[in-house]
Amino acid sequence: MAAMAVYGYARVSTSRQAEEGESLDVQQRTAAGYALMLGLTVDRMFVERGVSGSIPLSERTEGMALLAVLKPGDVLITPKLDRLFRSALDALDVLAKLKARDVSLHMIDLGGDVTGNGISKLVFTILSAVAEAERDRIRERVTQVKRDQRQRNRYLGGIVPFGFRVGNDGCLVPDAAEQVLMAHARALRADGATLRAIQAVLELRHGRKLSLDALHRVLANAARPPEGTPNHDVAGNGPIAKVPHVD
Repeated sequence: MAAMAVYGYARVSTSRQAEEGESLDVQQRTAAGYALMLGLTVDRMFVERGVSGSIPLSERTEGMALLAVLKPGDVLITPKLDRLFRSALDALDVLAKLKARDVSLHMIDLGGDVTGNGISKLVFTILSAVAEAERDRIRERVTQVKRDQRQRNRYLGGIVPFGFRVGNDGCLVPDAAEQVLMAHARALRADGATLRAIQAVLELRHGRKLSLDALHRVLANAARPPEGTPNHDVAGNGPIAKVPHVD
């Protein structure tokens, strides 16, 4: 069985901090000094220079290398929680994975080993509470953005509603040809035509064969023809043909 290894992790966000090196040096010395207090020696220090904390550990160059070498029984030391993780959600996810791999994580600013001693339960409880608050804030922001986009008639993704297309500015704008088809279908339905009959007429007149389910949705969502012209399509092409009631 391979011997236990001790790793350190340090990170700075800006290139200036990385060039000056002071912050990195302090972090590395702090980790090394902490290890000595435990009778350990840091075998390798992973140093992330000019990397934003908003990037998950698994997507950072040194972070990926670190996660790749960790094995059961290893010890990972970092001076501060925010050097390693981007958020409480990220921290909970990585901590759970490290515990499952039997890797001890020591965060000096939180008192030491957060995966295997009495501090662990407290840290996980606090992080869970903070993570839930983060989830709530994320949901609230998403809801606000969607509400604003909807009020501005913006396309929010998914299937574009029949009768519309996405404009260059991201707004839903009427599609003239589909709006004509919708008006024709609505007028035929108002005249008593069945879905199958309407389907046949639309294919003949507009070259579009809609499934019965799609046609049902079109009829449910289509705007009614302009008031005063119930028997004419919206393009002014004259009377709309009547069809027999056929299923």
